[in-house]
Amino acid sequence: MSSEARRATVVGGGLAGCEAAWALAERGVDVTLVEMRPVVKTEAHQSDRLGELVCSNSFKSVEHENAHGLLKAELRDLGSILLPIADEARVPGGAALAVDREVFSKLVQEKILSHSRITVVREESVTLPSPGIVATGPLTSSALAEAIAERLGVGALAFYDAIAPILSAESLDMNVLYAKSRWGKGEGDDYLNAPMNREQYESFIDGLTAADQFHGHEFDAVPYFEGCLPVEEMAKRGRETLRFGPMKPIGLHHPVTNLEPYAAVQLRREDKAAQMWNLVGFQTRLRIPEQIRVLRSIPGLEHAEFLRYGSIHRNSYINSPASLGPALQAMDGAPLFFAGQLTGVEGYTESLGTGLLAGINLARVLNGEAVTTPPPTTMLGALLRYLREADPKHFQPMNANFGLVDPLEQKVKKDQKKALVVERARRDFAAWRTAV
Repeated sequence: MSSEARRATVVGGGLAGCEAAWALAERGVDVTLVEMRPVVKTEAHQSDRLGELVCSNSFKSVEHENAHGLLKAELRDLGSILLPIADEARVPGGAALAVDREVFSKLVQEKILSHSRITVVREESVTLPSPGIVATGPLTSSALAEAIAERLGVGALAFYDAIAPILSAESLDMNVLYAKSRWGKGEGDDYLNAPMNREQYESFIDGLTAADQFHGHEFDAVPYFEGCLPVEEMAKRGRETLRFGPMKPIGLHHPVTNLEPYAAVQLRREDKAAQMWNLVGFQTRLRIPEQIRVLRSIPGLEHAEFLRYGSIHRNSYINSPASLGPALQAMDGAPLFFAGQLTGVEGYTESLGTGLLAGINLARVLNGEAVTTPPPTTMLGALLRYLREADPKHFQPMNANFGLVDPLEQKVKKDQKKALVVERARRDFAAWRTAV
């Protein structure tokens, strides 16, 4: 390879961009890291430092039997530069890796600037780099967003994030729920249904309309689209609104009684193994404790385990399964990768993980090697598979959870399952890493 071929540009100085730049530089690639702040400011950032955390100060759990803890263990093995910095900036947070934001971002910037192969440039990128990585996050500038949409195709970039909760299949009461599609559409049993009588429905509406909503940063305060109103906002428009909307019972006769319920909550599968189920039409701004309280009042969901909580906020993210190829590379195989929240992952660790892997893979491409991703028995591999194989028509951002990982081949007791999934993940990740 010529010296020119060993250069790359990373756009975005957040968690994913910094991990990507460092991974490239450590593999002998001269990197230009482009960050638009302070030349162009955002509604959320308070400084112009690299790696600034704009929401929570927590990277979530470090325990391996937690999905986020398992992902951290994998990323440490892969050479993450930001997780050790988070350790250095850590503040008390129980099992969570919580950090002092100011200390963390200062340390990140110092670390990146210290690498002889990384040059930081402060300007707005309006074109896509080649070779390069785009890791500009949910607040991607309008000019760059237009370039992304033009490069990847119409409809590749979304600007409004309306997310319904996702529940673990193991936590659902199948003695109450029944499988059926309205009028037998699809395979006839594509959805799970939670039936309600009138008393249950009225009680649910009372709890929903009285629940406390989350009010976050100003950049989250965007007008709602009529097509994705929060479920609590729909309920406030009238007590029957939900019964004639997402909770419409028509065509959902009970297979045993053949009676139509007064109302019904539908759940749609999120993965091929049917380990994760989405509450259809239940995008929400309720605070997490309120989501748990209200949604567990639905028959059959009394012990629901939440793999992802609902939310609605302004966001920019790529419809990755429709627009990107393996390893989040451009479909046509060009040396252009995407990383971070822009790809449809949620969470700090997930973002830096995709950035780290993008850096590794771009370096491989520059060396004439094929891209690589961990197997879907690992947390990072399962997350990448979701971004590649999710239904493009219903694609929504996702964070790390055990519902993404391949199920165990053998049946085991529920209290042993996570430990065995983690043991397999650690073994499979180690085997894959030896080839990277």
